[in-house]
Amino acid sequence: MRKIFLCCIILVGSVFSELLLAQGITVTARIDSTSIWIGNQTRLSFEISQQPGQAVVSPAFADTIIGGLEIVEALKPDTAKSPDGHLLINQKYTVTAFEDSLYYIPPFPFVLNGDTVWSKSLSLKVVQPFAIDTTSNQIADIKPVLDPPFYWKGLIRTVILILLIIIFLITAFFLIRYFVVKKPVGQTIITQSKLPPYEVALQRLDKIKEQKSWQQNRFKEYHTELTDVLRQYIEATFDIPCMEMTSEEIFEHLHHLKFENKEAYMQLQSILRLADLVKFAKWQPATDENEQSLYNAYSFVGKTKIAEPVAEVEPKSDATAE
Repeated sequence: MRKIFLCCIILVGSVFSELLLAQGITVTARIDSTSIWIGNQTRLSFEISQQPGQAVVSPAFADTIIGGLEIVEALKPDTAKSPDGHLLINQKYTVTAFEDSLYYIPPFPFVLNGDTVWSKSLSLKVVQPFAIDTTSNQIADIKPVLDPPFYWKGLIRTVILILLIIIFLITAFFLIRYFVVKKPVGQTIITQSKLPPYEVALQRLDKIKEQKSWQQNRFKEYHTELTDVLRQYIEATFDIPCMEMTSEEIFEHLHHLKFENKEAYMQLQSILRLADLVKFAKWQPATDENEQSLYNAYSFVGKTKIAEPVAEVEPKSDATAE
């Protein structure tokens, strides 16, 4: 009976101790670097393992962890859940120091329901990376402004880039001039006089006279060309759009010639009316009628011509002129 009673007591005690252990917390303190240079930073963290719903009172830090070990930033706590159901709360602090010293970070209390759990102690060595001459109290002169070495490669690169841009622009100018404007490069430019309307008409009448279409029985072609020359001449001389007009409409617009130059007016009537008979009534005029129409055309142009001042037209290349 005594043995059974002892076993029961041991069993109840172990269960009770496990329940107490399950309700407790653990705190783990760590620091990322145990040695830093003056002014550098490292991270100090406290990880609390607790049951969900437990309210653990953690130490509150203001600006320092301990004297000389300053808090740069207090990060927001991270919370995670472990496989055994505990909550892992990680509180991190970014710290720094500005004195060459060995800092002792003591244990800090974490309280749960009146019970206190202490973190382990840590240490941090802060090192001065260079020696400071404290024996000399003289004030040093201000050093002159440091002149950096001249960057020759940059200058050469800039000059080459500018030269390439200039070459590109010159090449583009000549290509556009040659292929778009159609002006041969390097050739001088001269101007050519524009012939007055009556000279143009006389030259075209000369060509009609040389062709002698009426002698080849091409009466319609001959009279059509003859009237076209006169219509274009009248349009350029009297500013009358007569290319689409009928012969009678042209006579109406040139009615003033009937009083100013009656002979020219009658010659024009003879030319246009005979041409209308040939083109629309298939009239076959006699040889003397064809020749008379040509003579009348020369005479009409000569009697109605208006001398015009010489005008300049499009430039023409004199590449072949020597």
